[in-house]
Amino acid sequence: MTQQIYITPEGVEKLKLELVQMREVKRPEIEREIRESQGGADWMDNAEFIHLREELAFVESRIYELEDILATAVLIEPDNKDDVVDLGDTAVLQTNDHTETYTIVGTTEADPSRGFISNESPLGRALLNRRVGDEVTIQAPAGLLHFRITAVR
Repeated sequence: MTQQIYITPEGVEKLKLELVQMREVKRPEIEREIRESQGGADWMDNAEFIHLREELAFVESRIYELEDILATAVLIEPDNKDDVVDLGDTAVLQTNDHTETYTIVGTTEADPSRGFISNESPLGRALLNRRVGDEVTIQAPAGLLHFRITAVR
């Protein structure tokens, strides 16, 4: 059984753009380069040809993956109607010395450097269904981290 993938409307648009780029730009470009690299050389001795075939296989695989995600993903939209952290919501957290802000998204959109954490990450799991004022603790490589939820947007 495959795992359910959750995605925001912004994530859907980003994946659609990537799919168009792969289908309409990257794949035709590689196919053209393959045709050009076949000129005269035995394909078994043509390292460029072999590399391009591998690159085309990667692009085809990514196209298939994107199509599958877009066809099966569950769309999440923040409700912002309560103070409970849910998928798509942004949680403002207070630690001892600073404030951090994270948006809870599905694994395909996770980018911790931009403040987007997966619902399957330790912090994402700890925050889901918690309320403003709740305190959460997670085990991190550096030790236990403690957060207090100060707002949900």
